[in-house]
Amino acid sequence: MGMGEVFSMSKIRREDLVKGMVIMAVMAMLVVDAADTNDVYSPCLDAKVQRGDGFTFGIAFSDKQTFSPDNGPQLSPCDKRLELTNKGAKVAAFRPKVDEISLLTINRSSLDPVCNFMLS
Repeated sequence: MGMGEVFSMSKIRREDLVKGMVIMAVMAMLVVDAADTNDVYSPCLDAKVQRGDGFTFGIAFSDKQTFSPDNGPQLSPCDKRLELTNKGAKVAAFRPKVDEISLLTINRSSLDPVCNFMLS
C-alpha cells in the first residue's frame, strides 16, 4: 500500500466524519426544537420554563392614564380592569427560547410616539 492510497483513505474518512458530525448537529437541533415543554402561550399566565423552552411575554403600549385609572395605583397590563383592547392599546407579544438569542422587533409606524409601555 503506497502513501497515496493511505492519504486518499484518510481523506475519505475525514469526509465521512464531517458528514456524520453535520447529521448529528442537525438531529440535535431537531431534538431541542421538539423539547419545548412550555405550552403556556399567554404573557399573563405563569409558566415553568427550562432550557430549550419558549416563553411568552408581551409589551403593551398606551397612554399613562390607561395604566393608572382615576390616578390610582399603576395596574399590570394583565389586569382585566384596564380593558386594554377597548381603549385602543397596542400589544406586542414575543416567544423567544430560553438560552437562545432572539431579535425582537416592533413595527412603530402604527404607534403614537407619546405612548407609554409596560411589560407583562
